[in-house]
Amino acid sequence: MGVRNQTRVVEFVFLGFSSIPNSHLYLFLPFLAIYLVTVLGNLMIFILIQLDSSLHTPMYYFLSHLSCLDICLSSVTVPKILVNFLYQRQTITYNQCLAQMFFLISFTGSEPALLAVMAYDRYVAISKPLHYSRLMNTKVCTILAFATWIWGLLNAALHTALSCKLYFCGANQIHHIYCDLPPLMKIACNDVHANEVAVHIASLFVAVGPFFTIILSYVFILSSILKIRSTTGKRKAFSTCASHITVVLVYFGNGSLNYNRPSAGYSLEIDTLVSTIFCIITPMVNPLIYSLRNKDVKGAFRKVLESQGKSKHHHTIN
Repeated sequence: MGVRNQTRVVEFVFLGFSSIPNSHLYLFLPFLAIYLVTVLGNLMIFILIQLDSSLHTPMYYFLSHLSCLDICLSSVTVPKILVNFLYQRQTITYNQCLAQMFFLISFTGSEPALLAVMAYDRYVAISKPLHYSRLMNTKVCTILAFATWIWGLLNAALHTALSCKLYFCGANQIHHIYCDLPPLMKIACNDVHANEVAVHIASLFVAVGPFFTIILSYVFILSSILKIRSTTGKRKAFSTCASHITVVLVYFGNGSLNYNRPSAGYSLEIDTLVSTIFCIITPMVNPLIYSLRNKDVKGAFRKVLESQGKSKHHHTIN
C-alpha cells in the first residue's frame, strides 16, 4: 500500500541531453535534417517501387515495407525530441511515454523479422530459381510481410502490459533521450523480475531467431553461389544480396550495441550517442544503402527523372 501511494508519476524527464549546455540551440537543426532525410529517402524508395513495374517483385515489395518501418521508427522518437528542443524542456507525460515505448518496441521488433523474410526471399531466388514464382507468390509475400508487423505488435503489447504494472516511487528522471523498456526498468522501485524474464524470452524470438535465420539463409545462398560456374553469374547473384547484407550488419550491429552494453563504465553521453545511432541514424542510412548500392533502384530513379524532364519539355513546347 505504501508503494502504491508513492508511485503516481505523471511526467518523466529525459536526461540524455543534460550534459550538453543549450542543447536545443545546437541539436534542433541536425535532428530536423536527419528526420527529413529519413522520411524523404524512405518515401522516395516506396514511391519508386510503386511507380516502376520492373520493381514489382517480392524483393522490392519487402523493401517497400522496410521503408515504411523506418519512417515509423524515426517518427516515434524524433518529432518528440524536436518538440522538446523547441520548448526547451525534456519531458514526456506518463501516457505518452508508454505509447512511445509501445510503438518503439513494435517497430524495432518487426524489422529483424522483416530482414529475415528478405533473406529467405534471396535464398529462394538464388537456390531454388525454378520454384521461385510458386514459393514467393503474391499471397505468400503478403502474408509474410504483414506477419512481421503483427509479430512486432504482439511483442510490444506484452512488454507494455507488464510495464503498466511498474511503480516509480516518485523517480521520474530517465537516463535516455526517449522512452524505452530498459531505462524504465532501471528507475522502477518494485520487482521487475517478470519484465526481465519477458525481455530475455522475447529476445530469443524477436532478435536471436531472425538473426540465425538470416545466417542460415546466407549459408545456403553462399553454397549455391559457389556452385555457379561463371564469374559473371556469381557476381550477379551476390550483387542482389549486397544491399541487404549491409542493412543487416548495420541494424544488428547497432542493435547489439544499444541493448547489450556492459553496465560497468556506464556513460550517459555514450548511451545517448548509441541510442541516437540505433533509432535515429539507422532508419536514415537504409535508403541511402539501397539507393547507392542497388542498380535497379538507381535505374528506376533515373527513369522517373527522365520522364519528368520530358514532361516539362513537352509543356514548354506547347
